[in-house]
Amino acid sequence: MEDEWLCTNAQDLADHLRELRHRRETLKADAAGSEKKRSALSADKRRIVLSKTGERCHVCGGLIKGPWQADHVLAHSAGGKDAVDNFLPAHDLCNHYRWDYLPEEFQEILRLGVWLRTQIEKGTPVGRSAAKSYLAHQKQRVGRREG
Repeated sequence: MEDEWLCTNAQDLADHLRELRHRRETLKADAAGSEKKRSALSADKRRIVLSKTGERCHVCGGLIKGPWQADHVLAHSAGGKDAVDNFLPAHDLCNHYRWDYLPEEFQEILRLGVWLRTQIEKGTPVGRSAAKSYLAHQKQRVGRREG
C-alpha cells in the first residue's frame, strides 16, 4: 500500500522530505558501529538474485542484459545484510541513482521527477526554471569530471 500522507503546502512537503532523509541518516548512524565488510556473492547466489525478478531490474523494470549489480534492499550502510534475501538485481545506472535511499524516500523522488518532467515538457514557468537550473547543474557536473 502506498504511503498515506497529505502535504497541504510547500513547507509540509519540505518537512516530509527532511523526515525521510532523517530516517535514512538515523539508520546509517545506528549501523555505523556494527558495519561489517561487504562479502561478494557467489555466482550461484547471483543467479538466484537475478531470477527473483525474471531477470529484470527492480528499479526500472527493464530486462537485464550484460553487467548488473546486486542491490541491497536495505542498504549495507543502514545495516542491511549481505544475504540473498536482501538483494535484488539492478542495472548499474539504476542502482547508482537509487543510492542508499529508503524505499519511501526513493518513491517520493520518482514522483517528484515524473511531475517535474511533465512541467518541463509543458513549458510551464516552473518547468522552464527547473530545466535551466538542471542544465547548468549538469554542465558543471560534467565539467568536474573532465577537469
